[in-house]
Amino acid sequence: MKSFDVVALGELLIDFTEAGQSPQGNPLWEANPGGAPCNVLAMLQKLGRRTAFIGKVGRDVYGRQLRQTVSETGIDLRGLLEDPQIPTTLAVVHRLPDGDRDFSFYRSPGADMMLREEELDRNLLRDCEIFHFGTLSMTHEGVRNATKTAVLTAKTGGALISFDPNLRPPLWTSMEDARAQTVWGLSQCDVLKISDEELAFLFPEAVWGPEGRRAEGAAPDYPAGARKLLQEFPNVRMMNVTCGPGGSYCFCCGHELFAPAFLLGGTVDTTGAGDTFCACVLHDVREQGLKGRSPEGLRRMLRFANAAAYLVTTRQGALRSMPSPAEVDAILSDN
Repeated sequence: MKSFDVVALGELLIDFTEAGQSPQGNPLWEANPGGAPCNVLAMLQKLGRRTAFIGKVGRDVYGRQLRQTVSETGIDLRGLLEDPQIPTTLAVVHRLPDGDRDFSFYRSPGADMMLREEELDRNLLRDCEIFHFGTLSMTHEGVRNATKTAVLTAKTGGALISFDPNLRPPLWTSMEDARAQTVWGLSQCDVLKISDEELAFLFPEAVWGPEGRRAEGAAPDYPAGARKLLQEFPNVRMMNVTCGPGGSYCFCCGHELFAPAFLLGGTVDTTGAGDTFCACVLHDVREQGLKGRSPEGLRRMLRFANAAAYLVTTRQGALRSMPSPAEVDAILSDN
């Protein structure tokens, strides 16, 4: 047995989310701890898993807030470093009327970009069952090298590799570079969580059709895009496609499954929904593995992940808003 179920590397930042107006009519912003990799780990901790994080924050008030908050979740922080000069990365999250988000990042540079290859705790990387990462730690050369070294070190240690592209176009100098780094991540992973928009970005002809299904107003074909991805990246042993209110798909062991979303109302903030879903999948993989999976078991996994993702959308923020297993089970029992 290794010491950790899941180790993740990437961004740890402050999400400033709208929280009303002051008496003077000025917008108020709540400083919510966030960052996709730690969101994933926070939900895994709720599910009883042992986790650790690798990343970097600034030596400032926000860095201290993040360290304190993440420590309270139980995530091991031996791999969290501080940069004495570069400030903690910030994101301003503007909520759209449907609960979706628009991001503005303050990261030119940000501390999460400053993680370097020689700073990695390689013993930690070799001591996990699953290593999880995304592309925000691949936008710039230094942290990109650190990420790739971490992936290869964990893989050499026998870990399964989990990847969530988590594409944020404003953080890339070009979408060609974003595509290239996403393709590298796809080539390395065993377990993939990808959004409908990311799938369409990578395989537009498969999703929309060579004759322009988008222009005709027809629905996108996400299963066709998923089949194309699996054809090009046979190393992916489980792929999950999240489509927000459109539900989710799982492709594993030759099975193709769909589970509808829980559309029960009360959505206030979709931040962290995909991360919550991803955590539930990794929890299931630790419990059930990747071999010989039955359709029934995979469908249960999807329903649990969809229910948990729904619950986090009914709360402000993400890292501190992860639901308990009992709360998820209650949603499943009632629906």
